[in-house]
Amino acid sequence: KFAIITPALITGAFAERIKFSSYLLFIVLFIIFIYAPICHATWHPEGVLFKYGVLDFAGGTVVHMSAGWAALVAAIYLKSRHEENKIHNPARITYVLLGTGLLWVGWFGFNAGSALGSGGLSALALATTTIAAAAAAITWILFDSVTGNKPSATGLSIGAVVGLVAITPGAGFVSLNHAIVIGVVASIVSNLMIKIRTKTSIDDTLDVFACHGVGGIVGMILTGVFANKAFNSMVADNGLFYGETNLFKVHIITLVAVSILFVVATYIILKITDIISPLRVSEEEEMIGLDMSQHSEKL
Repeated sequence: KFAIITPALITGAFAERIKFSSYLLFIVLFIIFIYAPICHATWHPEGVLFKYGVLDFAGGTVVHMSAGWAALVAAIYLKSRHEENKIHNPARITYVLLGTGLLWVGWFGFNAGSALGSGGLSALALATTTIAAAAAAITWILFDSVTGNKPSATGLSIGAVVGLVAITPGAGFVSLNHAIVIGVVASIVSNLMIKIRTKTSIDDTLDVFACHGVGGIVGMILTGVFANKAFNSMVADNGLFYGETNLFKVHIITLVAVSILFVVATYIILKITDIISPLRVSEEEEMIGLDMSQHSEKL
């Protein structure tokens, strides 16, 4: 499930302009050459990042950062949609809220399930997950209000997802109070990143990098700040907040290294995929819409 959801997240960055057959090939190559190696490195007892001391409870680095950076590279590689196709309004706000609720509940399996058992650790992960999401959701609409935007149900939903992403690496390593801080910080940073992205020519359709990539980055950094061995014996060194620096340095160095790896590897995979099966749909197919041009279906 973790393996398939990672390339699935990337679709939000190049929606409406990629061939379905090419995307299937991209998924296979991404899982083999990016997801599987970083998964092993981070979670296997013999993995290089595991041995180095990197903490990633449920996939902040493995899933969300890898997907976020890949999304940014893919959005740049595939270039922008045609201007008339860039207008994007949710079809139904009720469906947006329903989807957010389903994600939120599903995330309990994602994070609390990563405790690999039912007990105190899974309960901690469940609690930090929902508190971070709630804090991020509230922060998003408040931040929108004070920066000149109108608070909205869509904004609330985006904020909740950002909070879920950000707490993922530290869900079983941090306190409930620090989960609130993680949600608040991630919400503000991701909100600002979306504002920055809109001023560029990068067409990340659903702001996958700003939400998942940046959320994962913030979560990884703050796990290095707030992780405490009192909550989980896997924590060898406490975070920066507790006066120890080693874990924080490990996370910063790893953050830079894996970010470069994700960017370079994704570009190579996109290039190989493009050679084997051209990625971009034709202008006519894009104007018709991918539901019809790729699947002969219509909502």
